[in-house]
Amino acid sequence: MTTANPPAAQAGSYRVGDLDLNRIGYGAMQLAGPGVFGPPRDRAAAIEVLRTAVELGVNHIDTADAYGPYITNEIIREALFPYDNVHIVTKVGIIRDERGGWLPGNSPQSLREQVHDNLRRLGLDPARRHHSRAGRDLSSGRPPRGAVAGRFAHPRAPRQRRTRHTPDSGASPKPTKTCPPT
Repeated sequence: MTTANPPAAQAGSYRVGDLDLNRIGYGAMQLAGPGVFGPPRDRAAAIEVLRTAVELGVNHIDTADAYGPYITNEIIREALFPYDNVHIVTKVGIIRDERGGWLPGNSPQSLREQVHDNLRRLGLDPARRHHSRAGRDLSSGRPPRGAVAGRFAHPRAPRQRRTRHTPDSGASPKPTKTCPPT
């Protein structure tokens, strides 16, 4: 099903740098198994969900190598590569332990490794966009004590041409409270 004005495009679009993104994207976190850990129960269904989302006009997919871990990015690559007219938005700054726990991974070395791991598993170079959670405490969403807002190692990544856009995706509680209900 391909339409001239698919549903996700009907919701409008916005510009991020040189990218035009439809307001409706797809968050791929739940493509992994229960608890966002391990493989999905039905990999073929996960692939079909992604392909259907793109057919409906979704042109950006939000993911992270921590989802699964690794599994969600591998499913995205299997379903959508070479990503014609689809932008992959990845997050770095979080990693998983062997039991599925969420851990900060915000040292400069860890962030560089996560960027490279995302690129490799998704088959991308450069990635279109990486969200940084490097300056946020994972439980409260606040910067950890003593953290410097610009601590993410992205000053080197753009020189290496690994990322195209690098915003901080952490939202403070105040703007979140002012969002209208959906």
